[in-house]
Amino acid sequence: MKNVLFTLVIFYSLCLTALAQADIRAHEIEYEHNGTKLKGYLAYDDTMQGKRPGILVVHEWWGHNLHARERARMLAEDGYTALAVDMYGNGKTADHPKKAGELMNAAFQDWETSQSRFNKAKEILQAHETVDSTRIGAIGFCFGGAVSIRVARSGADLDGVVAFHSSLPLEPPIIKGNIKASILVINGSEDSFLKPESVGSFSKEMVAGNVDFSYLSLTGIKHSFTNKQADEFSKKFNIPNLEYNKQADERSWSEMRRFFNRVFN
Repeated sequence: MKNVLFTLVIFYSLCLTALAQADIRAHEIEYEHNGTKLKGYLAYDDTMQGKRPGILVVHEWWGHNLHARERARMLAEDGYTALAVDMYGNGKTADHPKKAGELMNAAFQDWETSQSRFNKAKEILQAHETVDSTRIGAIGFCFGGAVSIRVARSGADLDGVVAFHSSLPLEPPIIKGNIKASILVINGSEDSFLKPESVGSFSKEMVAGNVDFSYLSLTGIKHSFTNKQADEFSKKFNIPNLEYNKQADERSWSEMRRFFNRVFN
């Protein structure tokens, strides 16, 4: 009987320890830029002591949706404070590729506003009580990856950028030595949205610009491999290039963890 009671006490203690290890606080936040309301999602571990790096999460072309919020929570579980940003304004999302394309194209056409919205979110994140304002990174998916890379190309004060299933923007022009951020791009080798020659030209430009740059090509993987809704979207809208892949998702997240561990330490 004593052995049983001892085992139960140990089990109960371990449960309490596990519960105390992480208390993820996540909630919507509203902020404003040039009169437009922006709706973000902030996540952090409330049990951690001291300040930690902050990471911006930039959504796919669908807008600020559950996928972006899930990634913010995952980053919080990894010990970061994360802010999923709203690049379209007023929390707009798309439920059809045509609408998503319109929103994405409008964001790129008015790049000045888009970059300002990114920077506003960065200011909000840096001001949070849990964040070390000198250690800031960004991750982005599809559209969000391209946004993050473009911001980095402009010389933004970021420690690191990770782009998942992302296009490879060649704007703005790189000034050698101007890019402060380390950059990691993780794409699928079978992503038909990417032209093979664009990978080579982008990589060559990164090297010529003296950028701390890595490109990981996941063999046999298509576009949107981190989004668990990709298969649903693929069937619904007849876009065979969209495909979730659990192994690629987990591997790319592990590569991101290693990357940020290096750039923040």
